[in-house]
Amino acid sequence: MLTDTRGEAPPRTLRPLAAVLSSLAVALTATRVSAVALPWFVLVTTGSPTRTGLVAFCEMAPYVLVKALTGPLVDRAGPRAVCWTADTLSAAAAGLIPLCHSLGLLRFGLLLPLVAVIGAVRGPGDLARDVMVPEAAERGRVPLERATGLAGVIEQLAATAGPAAGGALVAGVGPLPALAANAACFALGSLLIVVLPPRGTGRAVAAAPAEPGYWRRLGEGFAFLRGDPLLLTITLVVGAGNFLQAGFSQVLIPVWAHDSGAGPAAAGLLNALFGAAAAGAALLAAAVAHRLRRRPVFFAGYLLAEAPRFLVLALDAPLWAAAAVFAVGGCGSGFLNPILGAVSFERVPRGMLGRVRALSGALAWAGIPFGGLAAGAAVATAGLGATLTGAGLAHGTLVGVGGLRKEWAQMERGRRPAR
Repeated sequence: MLTDTRGEAPPRTLRPLAAVLSSLAVALTATRVSAVALPWFVLVTTGSPTRTGLVAFCEMAPYVLVKALTGPLVDRAGPRAVCWTADTLSAAAAGLIPLCHSLGLLRFGLLLPLVAVIGAVRGPGDLARDVMVPEAAERGRVPLERATGLAGVIEQLAATAGPAAGGALVAGVGPLPALAANAACFALGSLLIVVLPPRGTGRAVAAAPAEPGYWRRLGEGFAFLRGDPLLLTITLVVGAGNFLQAGFSQVLIPVWAHDSGAGPAAAGLLNALFGAAAAGAALLAAAVAHRLRRRPVFFAGYLLAEAPRFLVLALDAPLWAAAAVFAVGGCGSGFLNPILGAVSFERVPRGMLGRVRALSGALAWAGIPFGGLAAGAAVATAGLGATLTGAGLAHGTLVGVGGLRKEWAQMERGRRPAR
C-alpha cells in the first residue's frame, strides 16, 4: 500500500485513475482509427495484400522491440514522463503521413519508415499508461479487477468508437483525414497526461544508492518472468493468439471487406459491434470479476472471442450473421484483460512492474508483426476462405489445448478477499 512520509495512507482520490483512463481512451481511439485507415489506404493505393501486411509489420516490429527495452526506463524515469514524451512524438510522426501525401512526397518507401517511427514511440506510451494503473487504483482504493475492468471498458469503447469513426471517415472523405485525426488524438493524449494527474502520480520510484545499471535491471525482469510459470504460460498462449488475431485485423478483415464488396464501413461496423459488446462485458467484469473463478471465465471468454469470427467470415455468411457472431465474441472478450491484468499486477513487485510488464507484453506481442505478413502471404497463396478457416481452427485448438496446462490453477492464488 502507498504511504506518505509519516507511514500513513494518503487520502483516497479517484482523480489519478480518471486521468490514466482518459489518456488511455484517447490513445486507443487513435490506434483504432489508424487500424482501419492505414490498411485501407495501402490496399486501395497498391492493391496488394502483401504490401498491406508489410506496412503492419513495419509498425508492429518496432513497437514490440522498443516496448520490450523500455521497461527499465519506465521504472527509473517514471511512467508519466515517458507517456507524455511518447504521445508527443506519436502525434508528430502520425501527422507526417497526410502532410507528406498532400505535398506529393509520400512514396511506399517513405511510408514504411514513418509507420516504423509511429510503432516505435507508441510502445513506451502504452507501457507507461499500463504501469500507472495499479498505483492509481491503490490511491483510489479500487480492487485491481475493478481497475483493470474499467481499463478494459475504455479499451473496448475505443475499439467501438475508433473503427466506427475510422470506417466512416474512410468511406466519407478517404483514409488520409482519418490518419490526421489519429495524430490529433495522440496530441490530446499527451495534453491529458500533463494536465490531469496530480503531483505524485506515475512518478519514478526513488533510486537506491547502489542502483544497478540498465542491462542488469533488464536481466532482473527476464529472470522474474522466467521464474513465474503462470506469467510465462499466459505470455506464450496469449502471444500465439495475438499472432493469429493480428493477421485477422490487419489483413483478413480489410481483404474480406474489399473482395466481398462490403467496404470499409462494414468492416468498421463489425469491429464496432465487437467493441461495444466487449465494453459492456468489461463493465460487468469491473463489477463482479473479483468474485468469480478466473480460469473457467477466462477460457470460456477466449473461446467465444476469437475462433468464431474467423469462421463466420470464411463461410461468407450474411452481414447480419457476422454481426451477431462478432457481438457474442465481444461479450467473451470483455472478461479477458481484467483477469489477466489483475493476475499480473498481483504477482509482480511494484518496483519491477515496468520491466516485467514490458517484457511479458513484448513477448505476447512478438508474433503480431508477423501475423499480417503471414496472413497476406497465405491469402495470396491459398485464398481468403482457406486462410480464414485454417486460422480459426488453429485458434480454437490453441484455447482448448492451452487451457489444460496445470499452471493455470495458480490464477486463483494470491487473490485478496472480495469486498
